[in-house]
Amino acid sequence: MKRYDYLVNVLSERIEQGFYPAGDRLPSIRNMSSEHGVSISTVQQAYRVLEEKMLVEVRPKSGYFVTFPADGDGQPSTKRRAQAALPAVCRPAQRPVDISQWDQVLDMITSARMSDAVQFYRGTPDIFPPTLKPRNLALSRASRHQNLEAFQSDSIFGVLGLREEIARLIIDSGNYINASNIIITTGCHEALSIAIRSVCQAGDIVAVDSPSFHGVMQTLRGNGIKALEIATDPVTGMSIEALEMALNQWPIKAIQLTANCNSPLGFNMPDERKKALLRLAQSHDIAIIEDDVYGDLSYQYPRPSTISSFDEDGRVLLCSSFSKTIAPGLRIGWLVPGRYYDRCLYMKYISTGRTTSLTQIAVTDFIKQGHYSQHLRRMRNQYQKNLRIMTGWVNQYFPCDTRVSRPQGGFMLWIELDKQLDTQRLNKLLEEHNIAVAVGSIFSASGKYRNCLRLNYSQPLNEIHQQAMQLIGRTIKEMMVLK
Repeated sequence: MKRYDYLVNVLSERIEQGFYPAGDRLPSIRNMSSEHGVSISTVQQAYRVLEEKMLVEVRPKSGYFVTFPADGDGQPSTKRRAQAALPAVCRPAQRPVDISQWDQVLDMITSARMSDAVQFYRGTPDIFPPTLKPRNLALSRASRHQNLEAFQSDSIFGVLGLREEIARLIIDSGNYINASNIIITTGCHEALSIAIRSVCQAGDIVAVDSPSFHGVMQTLRGNGIKALEIATDPVTGMSIEALEMALNQWPIKAIQLTANCNSPLGFNMPDERKKALLRLAQSHDIAIIEDDVYGDLSYQYPRPSTISSFDEDGRVLLCSSFSKTIAPGLRIGWLVPGRYYDRCLYMKYISTGRTTSLTQIAVTDFIKQGHYSQHLRRMRNQYQKNLRIMTGWVNQYFPCDTRVSRPQGGFMLWIELDKQLDTQRLNKLLEEHNIAVAVGSIFSASGKYRNCLRLNYSQPLNEIHQQAMQLIGRTIKEMMVLK
């Protein structure tokens, strides 16, 4: 495929998905050349092809603009699409930065919240559906386990039965891993922390998707590691072209990303781009730390493959947990460290040592009885239904220029507002009404995305949630009038 054909495909997909809505100006030829690492003539050729396809039109001295959808007679319509545009690809700082934003993260996780607050800020799933009743029974059985085995401290590797069940589960993601290659951790956050500390040290640089999980940001910060944010497309994920340019310019030690059901953007990175990213890591001989904590909640079935499933030389450290599928309070995660197994095991030993056996035994029982797969089917349906409702409320109550992600799984919605709007100030105003959102700046190493927010739609949505969304939209509009 010629380079301009690739650009045509990327831009056509972005236009179709609403990333560039009808009437919007496309990036300048020079900016597209820089973003994708191609020549100006290549971009010009791609734009000419899009013009021939009647997807864009050129306006003298103004640039290229997306045409409006065609009417029945094949002519461009004068009506805009009803669907909100996708969030823009941010152009992060093209240099490693020291991570900030700890104060905002701390405020989010420690602020006193009233029990009846509408908590859109949380990263937790629905933990009360009927499909989780067997979980409670499994915990009860584990606590009565013969010889009080459940209260014993298991080996550093984790309960063997659970590792065997995980090995069977991750076959769906394309991974064929022996149970002996899996390390049980205290949640996915610890798995990520172990992985980072196993391949990096203070002063190193890690390439991350942008926006990215705030927990990873703070783990890098705590270990004296700099982050290099890589431009990330809301449909296809981390820009391979931008990553390649960064790898050629900086001594990057590892790549950390969430390729499936990304949080907060919600995309599933296409397999070809996963393979391309893996080839880049191989050519530069660096590690990939893959967070797959939302992978089992993909709306498509079979669920998408992990980058790890294409890895043949053990450079991918795969991290996940049951925190987003069963319950965060179980604190059961796992790490498949590949070639870094010995180092990761040592890091596990000096951090938390062994992981509690009680919840491991209960989760093993829950999976063996077939309850886990049944539960996943229900939650995928619930979250996908909630997504349609939540997106409808955003379109109905928020300003018309609001940009909204199109999650392919999980239960997080990323919203981009006017660039002049500060979501930290918005959150303070909402707290007066007992509503809380996750502000966008905590998902960036350098505090970008101040005009963005993340909303959780995991709980069964009702009139209270609708009224809260209406109030959020009204508050945003009032802030825009006063700006």
